[in-house]
Amino acid sequence: MRDMPHIAPVAALIGDAARADMLTALMADRALTATELAMVAGVTRQTASAHLAKLCEAGLVIMQRQGRHRYFRLSGHDVAVLIEALMGVAFRTGAVRPRAPVRAPALRKARLCYDHMAGDLAVAAFEAMLMRGWFCARPGELALSGFGRTALVALGVDAAGLEAGRRVTCRMCADWGEGRQHLAGALGARVLDHVLEAGWAVRDPDSRALRFSAAGEAAFRSAFLLD
Repeated sequence: MRDMPHIAPVAALIGDAARADMLTALMADRALTATELAMVAGVTRQTASAHLAKLCEAGLVIMQRQGRHRYFRLSGHDVAVLIEALMGVAFRTGAVRPRAPVRAPALRKARLCYDHMAGDLAVAAFEAMLMRGWFCARPGELALSGFGRTALVALGVDAAGLEAGRRVTCRMCADWGEGRQHLAGALGARVLDHVLEAGWAVRDPDSRALRFSAAGEAAFRSAFLLD
């Protein structure tokens, strides 16, 4: 097994409580400063900068300069998938903070999973899409069918140019709970963009929860869920 990737250093980096809190905060797909991440992790700015230097060196986080400020974000979708999976296992096994049960219902219902939507509503929508034949199976991947593309365009979701980029168009992403999946990939990001642009939901500024209005949830269910 010595020729396999060495996962221990990566696991050790994520296993630190402060670094884990920082990585979780970056799952909202927005860049944050070291000061903001220090507040999230409950450490000094100097300590946060040291943690971030290690995360950047390991390739888990990248730093971007804007004027005098430095902003940090996850380095890629694979890192987001890893963090989401770890959070799902922690939630399922009861490894939650005392304050977590207050937010848990909102997070379980609808939340950000990096740049796409996760949670019960996302899982139900993806299952409905599969039942409607919006996807066709290809070896090792999930592909948008012609029927699915037509249906999405009819709903107002921009499906143009999805395959032109380097990113996978459609991908299943593990959700909290066993055997559950939601839609990720370029199409998953487009669906989330549509939800936010339509005003059906807003981002919770203090967590990864997506807050649907009553009318917004009804519109989402009408568009994506089976009756």
